[in-house]
Amino acid sequence: MTPAARVQTAIELLDQILAGAPAEKTLTGWARKSRFAGSKDRAAVRDHVYDALRRRQSAARIGGALTGRGILLGLLIQDGADADALFSGPPYAPEPLSDLEKEMMSSSADVAPLEDIPEWMLPMLQDTLGDEIDENVQQMRQRAPVFLRVNLQKTTVEHAVLQLKDEGVLAEPHPLSDTALRVTEGARRVSNTETFRDGYVELQDVSSQAAIQSLSLKTGMRVLDFCAGGGGKVLAMAGRCEATYVAHDANAARMKDLPLRGKRAGAAIQIKSLEDIEKDAKFDLVFCDVPCSGSGTWRRTPDAKWRFQKEDLEALTVLQAEILQTASRFVEAGGILAYATCSLFPPENSDQIAAFLAQNPDWQCVSERQWRLDEGADGFYLAKLART
Repeated sequence: MTPAARVQTAIELLDQILAGAPAEKTLTGWARKSRFAGSKDRAAVRDHVYDALRRRQSAARIGGALTGRGILLGLLIQDGADADALFSGPPYAPEPLSDLEKEMMSSSADVAPLEDIPEWMLPMLQDTLGDEIDENVQQMRQRAPVFLRVNLQKTTVEHAVLQLKDEGVLAEPHPLSDTALRVTEGARRVSNTETFRDGYVELQDVSSQAAIQSLSLKTGMRVLDFCAGGGGKVLAMAGRCEATYVAHDANAARMKDLPLRGKRAGAAIQIKSLEDIEKDAKFDLVFCDVPCSGSGTWRRTPDAKWRFQKEDLEALTVLQAEILQTASRFVEAGGILAYATCSLFPPENSDQIAAFLAQNPDWQCVSERQWRLDEGADGFYLAKLART
């Protein structure tokens, strides 16, 4: 595909996404149907689409319309590309620029980062980020770095760096976690390396790794990951410490790959239903990475930022409170209840903890931490609770 054909394809896919189609499903469907597109073509189209979604509103303003064409044009103008050359006309390129669009190319492409956030969310982000809101939102408009978690049960950080280098992937340690590597070159090769396939490293953001590092895991503990999902957090715990690990998720299908991932990582993870957990002895640590807005990860899933609504937040906070209350029943005396989200919104984080403590005066917050994008991480929140 030519560069212009990639732009035209991105325009068509963006129009589908703007009409309500999920971005990832749209891109995957196109890739499966487009056998003519090579790996570089698929990567370039994906980058166009996701960059456009990260900067949707500012790009649409500059490009003159909230359409695939308007957004792509505005994006190219922001990035200083030669849009006139790319919009060269059929059969494979977008229609040539109109006189009005050419005028837009010569106008200022200055952007206020906050315009790429839905307006109703800004007060919540201001509460969390304060004076750092502009820097964090600017980070949200950019591609997220790729991080790996080193499995300390199988290797060391230093050895993992050398293994990856031999396979064409360059990575460096990150100060937020002693297991974290930031990939600086070859990110798209990671899943094809033996280092990854053999369980020496896993893909995981550094803020999640830092949260797990802060849990004070000890050999022989009984640990329950109550909202396990794909199992990334429980595998991170198992990679740090030998203990008894139990995983549960209300949607058991989310854990379908966990046995294979656990085998690859050399970790024994028991998967149990709620009924089985009710019969179990209680746990020294119950970890709840609850369903949330995902606002701390929206540079990775930028279409979610535009689909998320106030009523979604209201429904989530009700569910989060229910999960926290239920999970508290499974904590052993002297144990810890850890509540986590990948959100930057106080109603999902500190407000949720305050409400739980008000209803449960026999509990106290031992510590809480909010990771931000300007720290080089995804947004992530962790509160540790204990009975008084």
